[in-house]
Amino acid sequence: MKTYQAAIIGAGRIGRLHAENITRHIDNVHIKTIVDVAANETLRKWAKSLHIDEISTNYTTVISDPKIDIVFICSSTDTHTSIIEAAAANKKHIFCEKPIDLSIARALKCRKTVQQSNIKFQLGFNRRFDHNFIAIRNKIRSGAIGAIRMLRITSRDPAPPPEEYIKVSGGLFYDMTIHDFDMLRYLTHTEALEVYSRGAALVNDITPRYNDCDSAIISIKLASGALAYIENCRETAYGYDQRVEVLGETGMLQCTNDYPSTVTHFNTDGRIADKPYYFFLERYNQSFIDEVKAFISSINDDQIPPVTLEDGLMPLYLAEGAKRSFKTGKNIVLADIIQEFN
Repeated sequence: MKTYQAAIIGAGRIGRLHAENITRHIDNVHIKTIVDVAANETLRKWAKSLHIDEISTNYTTVISDPKIDIVFICSSTDTHTSIIEAAAANKKHIFCEKPIDLSIARALKCRKTVQQSNIKFQLGFNRRFDHNFIAIRNKIRSGAIGAIRMLRITSRDPAPPPEEYIKVSGGLFYDMTIHDFDMLRYLTHTEALEVYSRGAALVNDITPRYNDCDSAIISIKLASGALAYIENCRETAYGYDQRVEVLGETGMLQCTNDYPSTVTHFNTDGRIADKPYYFFLERYNQSFIDEVKAFISSINDDQIPPVTLEDGLMPLYLAEGAKRSFKTGKNIVLADIIQEFN
């Protein structure tokens, strides 16, 4: 089996996670280079601990390196499409963190470049590789609950991000709910027709400065006729809350949170159990490993990757629709947004 040489562009939290997972769990991928604009001594020591010797601040030089086979794009969202286009032009396989871009127009332009390049491209919607969501999807596809009537997705973070992150995140719908929009498509295997959202600043006063919210509910009508409901909040007191409930004709499916253990302690005060895992690094680490394994398999076997650039477009349309609904208080028809950009 061929050993691929890879570059990771962006050595923040998610870039480091991928670097560590690849080094420890992906046998036929070697990280040749780490690229980050803040290439300091701390970064060099961390890279050295993973036996990565090359550190660069210039992604264009690294992408043009003929020894590099794969580029992992883990930089800020506003850099994604520029790096994707440069990597595709240099015939590098691309794994890119979500979303493709904060601009639908740039994402569509990027799609053309990728389509013409004959390279493998996978988007980092890692929750598709979570054991709970895979099990629910398999049950749905097997007909275990008949046709879907209603679906509810709960996604709450343990703590809000800093203001510096909020500034460039694109807002709650593009940054946080984007995962839930993808999960909606993944589980139901159908597209959304309409979206209506309500949002509020209930955690702190930072998000209103950027015309955003930190808490939201999103109601969606699907092409199948089913109804979906997504609930987001940037802060909970009890950890990372990730749940799904699907109501069908003949039954219901639920998945609850993952916990460090399922032990419950009973005493005279009542019962005590673990809180959910604190955040996504703990909760979804195996899914991050499995999504990269699936990507590498698609390269090895010359197959379409399991999460394509096309899969990234509809969540962007939904994010834009939810954002417009939040600002206007109106129900948004997705076909209008799609027509606007196509």
